[in-house]
Amino acid sequence: MHSERESLTRAIGTFGLAAGIINITIGGGIFRLPSSVAASLGPAAPIAYLVCAVAMGLIVMCIAGAGKRVTLTGGPYAYVGVTLGPYAGFIAGLMLWMLGAFATAAVATVFAASLGLLIPSLAAPGMNGVVLIGTFVFWTLINLRGVTLGVQLNTIATVAKLAPLLLIAVGGLFFMNGDNLSVTTVPPAGDIARTSLLLIFAFAGIETALIPSGEVRDSARTVPRAIALAMVGITLLYILLQMVAQGILGSGLAQSTTAPLAEAAGAAFGGWARSLLLVGASISMFGYLGGMTLSVPRLVYAMARDGYLPSALAIVDPVSRSPQPAIIVQSIFALVLAITGTFETLAILANVAALALYLGCAIAAWKLGQSPAIPALACLVIVWLLTGLTLDEWLGFGVCIVVGSIAYAVRRRRSADFTDSTDSGR
Repeated sequence: MHSERESLTRAIGTFGLAAGIINITIGGGIFRLPSSVAASLGPAAPIAYLVCAVAMGLIVMCIAGAGKRVTLTGGPYAYVGVTLGPYAGFIAGLMLWMLGAFATAAVATVFAASLGLLIPSLAAPGMNGVVLIGTFVFWTLINLRGVTLGVQLNTIATVAKLAPLLLIAVGGLFFMNGDNLSVTTVPPAGDIARTSLLLIFAFAGIETALIPSGEVRDSARTVPRAIALAMVGITLLYILLQMVAQGILGSGLAQSTTAPLAEAAGAAFGGWARSLLLVGASISMFGYLGGMTLSVPRLVYAMARDGYLPSALAIVDPVSRSPQPAIIVQSIFALVLAITGTFETLAILANVAALALYLGCAIAAWKLGQSPAIPALACLVIVWLLTGLTLDEWLGFGVCIVVGSIAYAVRRRRSADFTDSTDSGR
């Protein structure tokens, strides 16, 4: 087992980690994506959820297997680095950072838009930036105080946002029209792959919540238990939400591109339920942003600790025991992305990075001694999902890899030059 003695506090238990996984995973995606999935697959939309559930089930088993053997802070970044070498670890860290940064920014754009629907004055020109700045400043200040307070607030946010989702998921069952769920044709495999590729955005997040592995109590037991607990709950809730929305709205679900779950709630219960779902969506995304400002800076810290980023980002505050420089820098970067980017572009970048990262984790799990069957199946599913990428998306991903590789080579060259100059001076 690979471990380290760090100055970070191990304060996260099973339910705290599971809440963090649920909080990060159930972000903005599930409030937007049911419409897109219905537009592609119609009543057969649950097929995509099952595909994603199988894929993520295999992936999280690989991650859990690696997590039992590697307890370094950094999660999958640490798993790949320990097993496949420093370059592979760096690329995994780059992918994990891309996933976290772009997903955070993508959800932030939806959060600001949702608040604009609830409070019209916040939809005025210029207010979008004000909302984004205020949100990132709030969560940055909270997480600068340490991991314990951040975990507590994330748990509260998880409970608060699940209430309206459960309202439509359970209460909506009594307003469904069975004819709307009738599947007349099986969608082509290509459509399922492309739709599942998009839907992965609603499932991604488990690996990001595992970044603070060095702050988890008894991680060998806590990590797999928390993953299993969170994954089962997330999958069941997602499928139920999709079926209820389809059963209530029918073909109208594909047309409800802004807030499909809120529209379904409004059709079933009235305007108050629509407003409640919009509030729930805002709480969900707000909590998601809090979870990401807790987790992603720990990756920045871990990469700085390992020499890939400036050492100043590896400084841990002696009072709060949190990596404050990493938190501040990451929050500023995500804020800039949110202000300048769009949800669609940011979500695509996050999804490609997620699948590339998952592929590395599956290989790492096999190298760490896990039975080869599960990693092999995970790799096959990931490669199949990647067939849904367009040429432009492949090119964009390739550019990121090239730029990251150049940065890695420069860093290695500087380290080698420093070592040579030190040796010659002796």
